Amino acid sequence: MDGSGLSEPERLILAEIERDLRADEFLDRRLRTMSPGPPLARVTHRFRSHLLAAAVGVLAALTFVLLAMAASTSKPVLIWAFAATWALTLVGLLTLVCRWSKRLAQRSRVRGRRRPGPP
Repeated sequence: MDGSGLSEPERLILAEIERDLRADEFLDRRLRTMSPGPPLARVTHRFRSHLLAAAVGVLAALTFVLLAMAASTSKPVLIWAFAATWALTLVGLLTLVCRWSKRLAQRSRVRGRRRPGPP
């Protein structure tokens, strides 16, 4: 810009807007830590989150198959295999529930901070 910049009233208005925006701690933290990142990183993050859900589904199906086989044959190897897959399935489910609840809390926090507009 070749001009003299902002006038005094414009600078005061801009400072007030910046002060109001900085009062929102969630927005301020998001803007400070935000990085655009390459598109590939966004795609792989989305893929990884769906990959965990798919893995938990496969583990759950395998757990039920192993349960049926272990119950019908009573072989210790099948019982231990069932116990291991059951534990992994529970850990995966717990991870998914934690991610889901964290995402839900962020959405409700963002909705709660929005100021209602005029009716």
